[in-house]
Amino acid sequence: MSRLNVNIDHIATIRQARRTNEPNPVAAAVICELAGANGITTHLRSDRRHIQDYDLIALKQVVITHLNVEMAATDEMVAIATSVKPDAVTLVPESPQEITTEGGLDVIAHQQAIQSAIKKLTQAGIFVSLFVDPDPKQIKASAKLGAFQVEICTAQYAHLNEQPGDPTVRRTKQIENEAERIRTAAKTAVRAGIKVAAGHGLTYRNVAHIARIAEIEEFNIGHNIIARAALVGLDQAVREMIAAIRLAQTK
Repeated sequence: MSRLNVNIDHIATIRQARRTNEPNPVAAAVICELAGANGITTHLRSDRRHIQDYDLIALKQVVITHLNVEMAATDEMVAIATSVKPDAVTLVPESPQEITTEGGLDVIAHQQAIQSAIKKLTQAGIFVSLFVDPDPKQIKASAKLGAFQVEICTAQYAHLNEQPGDPTVRRTKQIENEAERIRTAAKTAVRAGIKVAAGHGLTYRNVAHIARIAEIEEFNIGHNIIARAALVGLDQAVREMIAAIRLAQTK
């Protein structure tokens, strides 16, 4: 079965809403691991809107599975990562005004900065993943720059599945086309010799189609799990997502 990394950013979002000390992202990480998560993902943003630097230090000390830190390819972030030394870093685009990451890195347009970041992180013993759109050109460029993995952005697929409005209207053909685009991208990555992850906007309702793509080894899912956890608890929410992925992959 593909691995599930749980993104715990929005545990910190709740904490930062009151600038207090709870809920604690580290405690959330422990619950996720005990529930069966294969790893913990978190995004250290330049504006520190949720995860803080001290969270990374604490998570590095506590997480026993796999710690993946998303960050921009800036000198500041690379310096933090090489100091903390998470298991993996996923380089992502970042805009100050965005609510969440809006799409993949343009690896081709920013080759120099990305290659520099990859070199420094790799020398520190950190696996590097690049968050990219399901575009074969971007994936081939990622491989050439020395990335260990690409994480395919599933935002468009998720948007088509969760389109606001009439719930009886399903853009079936468009959904199939986008899923096929993701499948093609995953196959391109494998042929290029790099690992494949996927994430962004995946939910209990839409994960099955993507989970059936054999080349995808890892999922990074956060908001939907944390939203579900607000109703049923984090342990159950994580177990339900693992079950949804496992069910899809056994059919």
